[in-house]
Amino acid sequence: MGAANSIPQETAAPTIKGSESRIKAVRNKDEWKAYFNTYKEQDKLVVIDFTATWCGPCRSMEPTLSDLSKLFIDVEFVKIDVDELPDVAAECGVQAMPTFLLMKKGSQVDRVVGARKDELKKKIDNHRRSK
Repeated sequence: MGAANSIPQETAAPTIKGSESRIKAVRNKDEWKAYFNTYKEQDKLVVIDFTATWCGPCRSMEPTLSDLSKLFIDVEFVKIDVDELPDVAAECGVQAMPTFLLMKKGSQVDRVVGARKDELKKKIDNHRRSK
């Protein structure tokens, strides 16, 4: 077992195609706080997908996000259902789904609102390399 302050292991979730995903699903506020506190001191890009099960554009982005998580293995990917964590969504200023927040060291560096696959990929690529 690792130390209490070690980086949490990502929970592998099955994707539609049955392969494993690198996207960590955060389901409660304590889990979110622990995850956020782990990465707020690191210079690693974290992409947070604010989604909802009833959101068609969110569902259409799932394969893209899975592909991006495999392409950018140096980036952390998190999925938050706004119906499960409405307070976290409100704190992050999420008003539409899907919303993707790009964060480094606990601060937002960019955001993509809507199912904008190419824009999300470009911003992830730009911010993961910037210091």
